[in-house]
Amino acid sequence: MPRRRPPPAGARTDLPPLGIVRKILLLQLGYYLTATALILFTTLVYGRPFSFDLLLNWDAVRGDTTIGWILGLVWMLNSLLGVILLLLLVSRSKLIPDFALTIHFVHLIATSLYTHTIPTNWLWWGLQFASASLMVFLGMWACRYRELQPITFGIGGSSSSSSQQQTSDPSEQDGEDFASGSGGRRNRGNEFEMGKMKGVGEQVV
Repeated sequence: MPRRRPPPAGARTDLPPLGIVRKILLLQLGYYLTATALILFTTLVYGRPFSFDLLLNWDAVRGDTTIGWILGLVWMLNSLLGVILLLLLVSRSKLIPDFALTIHFVHLIATSLYTHTIPTNWLWWGLQFASASLMVFLGMWACRYRELQPITFGIGGSSSSSSQQQTSDPSEQDGEDFASGSGGRRNRGNEFEMGKMKGVGEQVV
């Protein structure tokens, strides 16, 4: 029987199924929690009672009402917060599109189950497309920016700099001692020669 090739290194631990499901659940939960908080704040400011229709009803995003446009802006702001969640939980640029599109696909299923109909509002579909695109592009850019950051080791740098200073200081001191020693010997030689010349002059006189 032909031998089966071993899986590449990290294939079983890179994307475990339970880890993927856990990340999807955490991302979806964070997506709805931030959206609920933003919509609740908006309704309090606008003076309208909060309802889950604003969260899961696709007909709430309308172009002929003020609250419909406000909800569109709120969902786009929620997408910006979703980029932070993707950066924290996924942190890999090549996996960002899969998780971002999965979030919006699950939202489509939840909206369809809540309203018992498939969304037919083109403004809602356009909002989902814009939100998914924003999360994909900004999420990939943020992850790649963090991946390209240089890795620095503060302890090694400080020890190397201190060792360089320790190795450079003795040489400088030796050089200074050598210069002072040579200068001292020259001064002593000059004094000796001057004293000798004075002694010879005195004898002649």
